[in-house]
Amino acid sequence: MSNEYDVAIIGSGPGGYVCAIRAAQLGLKVVCIDKRGKHGGTCLNVGCIPSKALLHASELYSDAKNISSMGIKSEKVSLNLAEMMEYKNEVIDGNVKGIEFLFRKNNITGIFAEARIISSNELLLISLEGSEEKITASNIVIATGSVSTSIPGVEIDGKKILSSTETLSLNEVPSRIAVIGGGYIGLELGSVWSRLGSEVTVIEYLDRIAPAIDVEVSLQFQKILQKQGLKFILNSEVLSISRNSGDLDILMKDHKSGQEDSIQSDIALVSTGRKPYVDGLFSEDPIINIKDNGFIDIDKHFRTSVEGIWAIGDVVEGPMLAHKAEEEGIAVAELIAGKPGHVSYNIIPSVIYTNPEVASVGMSEEQLQSDSVDYKVGKFPFLANGRAKVNKTTEGFVKVLSSSETDQILGVHIIGEQAGTMIGEAAVAMEFEATSEDLARICHAHPTLSEAIKEAALSVEDRAIHM
Repeated sequence: MSNEYDVAIIGSGPGGYVCAIRAAQLGLKVVCIDKRGKHGGTCLNVGCIPSKALLHASELYSDAKNISSMGIKSEKVSLNLAEMMEYKNEVIDGNVKGIEFLFRKNNITGIFAEARIISSNELLLISLEGSEEKITASNIVIATGSVSTSIPGVEIDGKKILSSTETLSLNEVPSRIAVIGGGYIGLELGSVWSRLGSEVTVIEYLDRIAPAIDVEVSLQFQKILQKQGLKFILNSEVLSISRNSGDLDILMKDHKSGQEDSIQSDIALVSTGRKPYVDGLFSEDPIINIKDNGFIDIDKHFRTSVEGIWAIGDVVEGPMLAHKAEEEGIAVAELIAGKPGHVSYNIIPSVIYTNPEVASVGMSEEQLQSDSVDYKVGKFPFLANGRAKVNKTTEGFVKVLSSSETDQILGVHIIGEQAGTMIGEAAVAMEFEATSEDLARICHAHPTLSEAIKEAALSVEDRAIHM
């Protein structure tokens, strides 16, 4: 096997493996290297895919216990957590094997090894068994992703104080879980274990959960989750976590009052964010510029400070989302091949896969206000949507924001069932610079949840039909 390649990609997560496939489609000789021992990165192995498997399974479990209002009796529903985890692992395995198939189909060389960058076109590979070899590549793409972070004074031990990775593989349902951090990871996993029987308390440093999303959506989201049984402690900083006779004592400080308080829990999930993973990436000191915040410094075409070395995904600034990494992977492959590569960063949807889901694309009201942009608002509640009434999923709403001057859609925010799927329509509309009038004029099938998008667009000009 030749050790010379057109493109060497370090990391086979969503950014890396998609970049490899697109580069191979463009006729380049590609090698993709990953030290995990299987492809898919964090997303497929201990992130997006397993969490969605548990979210789906726990939702079905909850529905089965509470579906009597539709005439379905299910008094003997029970949980077998071991089988649920087996189902999750089968889902992971199927997706990983899918990448292996795609690599074979596209003649991509996949290598499981630790990769260290020696120069702009040379890599040292250290196999899982410890043997070493060198390869050369005209282009090196860094797609090593990110890892969980903790908070000062709190060490993740993987036993009682957990990251998301360990929380996806518990062998029993804890009586109490403290979720430190009210972002999407904590809320998704908190929802899973709440439905399976845990008492879940979310501790958030800021004054609201999911602080990156539209404020109105965030406040409604918290109310819904509280009705489902989750508890919230806001404006609170976790100072320390200590053990006391098997329990965890979690000491907190309230930002407003300065008062300290504590709660007890069986386990703590630390979900306070992620940081770029660049450890061990270079044989010696980094030969590329890395910013003080840990992200790799790139230009608008994903080029690092060294010609021939590129970086994408969680190791560069921007939302840490799998689909953002995929788009960057495609773009950088096309740029390497001499074609135009582009990512529309203003139109990257984000989704929280709780029940109901929360999805957004574009600007929030707060961002528009901060930028002094004049805008119009159209809202429509799922309570007035026929299909939502049938499904008994009437919580939430759709919000459309458009320019007061041009009516171009500036942002869409959805909280409701299937919001993550429906937000795709909004992203397409915004990509083509549609107006709220354009969206309002599109015929939507009836009865569907997506009619709420049309109605919200109609509502921008106070002409919603069913409200």
